[in-house]
Amino acid sequence: METKTVIPSETYTRPGEVIAISRWQEWRHYLTSREGWIGDYDYMYLITPNIWPLNRKYKDVEPPFYGLNDSVPILLTLLLGLQHALTMIGSVVSPPLAIAGGAFYLESSQTQYLVSAAFITTGIATAMQVTRLHITRTPLYIGTGLLSVVAPTFDILAVAFNYTERRYADGTCPTDADGGRLPCPDAWGAMLGTMLCTVWVQIAMSLVPPRILDRIFPKVVTGSLLLLIGVYLIGNGMQNWGGSSNCNGGSGFYALCPDISAPRPLPWGDPKLIGLGFSVFITIIIVEFIGSPLMKSASVILGLAVGCTISGAAGYWSRDQIDATSVGTFLWVHNFKLSVDGALVLPMLILFVCEAVSCMPDILATAEISRVAIDGPEFHSRIQGGVLCDGLGSLISALGTSLPMVSQAGNNGVISLTGCASRRAGLCASFILILMGILGKFGAVFGSMPPSVLGGMQVFLYSTIAVAGVRVLGMVDFTRRNRFILTAALGIGFMDIVSPDWFSQVLAYDGSNVNLQGFLQGVNLIVETPFIVAAVVGVLLNAVLMGDKEGDADGGRGLPA
Repeated sequence: METKTVIPSETYTRPGEVIAISRWQEWRHYLTSREGWIGDYDYMYLITPNIWPLNRKYKDVEPPFYGLNDSVPILLTLLLGLQHALTMIGSVVSPPLAIAGGAFYLESSQTQYLVSAAFITTGIATAMQVTRLHITRTPLYIGTGLLSVVAPTFDILAVAFNYTERRYADGTCPTDADGGRLPCPDAWGAMLGTMLCTVWVQIAMSLVPPRILDRIFPKVVTGSLLLLIGVYLIGNGMQNWGGSSNCNGGSGFYALCPDISAPRPLPWGDPKLIGLGFSVFITIIIVEFIGSPLMKSASVILGLAVGCTISGAAGYWSRDQIDATSVGTFLWVHNFKLSVDGALVLPMLILFVCEAVSCMPDILATAEISRVAIDGPEFHSRIQGGVLCDGLGSLISALGTSLPMVSQAGNNGVISLTGCASRRAGLCASFILILMGILGKFGAVFGSMPPSVLGGMQVFLYSTIAVAGVRVLGMVDFTRRNRFILTAALGIGFMDIVSPDWFSQVLAYDGSNVNLQGFLQGVNLIVETPFIVAAVVGVLLNAVLMGDKEGDADGGRGLPA
């Protein structure tokens, strides 16, 4: 493959006009020339399937590499921006759909709105991360300055599910005569209000040197958190794959899946519903085998497209919600009553502390693949800017009624496949994401798709989180001390997953002290949320256990009795 085109800047010698004229000439050439629009990039590489003999030309061929600030042809910028945006779609839509349908049981219009709001706030946060703004008269930055993407965090789901379980159990969220759960928007308003009060801990942690954060939260802790989050969420994805969590053992309106008013309601786990989810899952696998670089980056959305096509042809779709949705939308079309729930304060504080640390490996991976320094003052500055941007992104997102944000490395595959780490592609992706959010019909499609189709996608995405945890744990030196910390943290975390109500009666309180009741509910929520209780155990053990001076005494076979 040919090397990239470098657009030269002309040199002028008149005093005071060198920089201005040089930049003007460069941008004029960039916007008006064939080199600026198309360049010499081999665009067939992006669309050629990995099928013999079509792939013979590109076997073992690496595309030209575009650095952070390199001039990328406009057409390639648009294509790669779209590619990054398509890669993020699954990560953007899955959390709000899970929040709306599986935790708060919001109305369809509110669900579609949360999806649109997630796209808009994701685009804004990603643009901040890519731009890297310098805070005047300080050494601080907002953003990494890398092609780092920001998306809603999956970590909030575990907290939300456990929180709403308690609210439906104590009657503060409504149910119908048969015990079916009704929409509880006030609970989401409580989460938003509590987020606005607790996100400041993450903003404050951006001022802590990264090496200190890494010492308090080593990879043995962060890896176990990712693994537990992935395993926990796979269970939620499987509920949707089978038809929806509402109708698993449901009655009345939810006697069938997704409910009795659906075009083709079926019992939970019916083979037809399982087949719909498999159509998404298998498509993603097939695209990975034979797809072109452009298709591989969009494998999740292609899987959803196949699942939606099959379910639509089989009569599982209803167009009523899509037709009723306006063409355009924006933030605050729907409002939620803000409040602060004391039971959420402690879990949310720990959540944002974990978010400040969990983004660091992803920023490191993006920096490495972008061919910039991964050590030293510049890299530490990128870490600081990334943590601060995530905190401010979560603050802006909560103000926009959406979910907390976190930097992700899910687009690193796109950088690797296309050889483009240019920030221009990241800014283009941000604009496309915001446009997707503004187009109301786009969010309505995701909010109206059958839960089984969504579940097939979710299981795949949630599995990638678990795999990311395994990857981080693979970097750990498995001394006896580290294995002990990992065993204790994962042991209690997995216990939460297999028996989520084990702690519910320990601090049960029905007295009149509202403040004490809120505090005890917060402790219960911490203990019953797998990754949060594992984080507490892991950090404490890491702080108090001395180093293993004798090394790996049992040879890695396990801890002695």
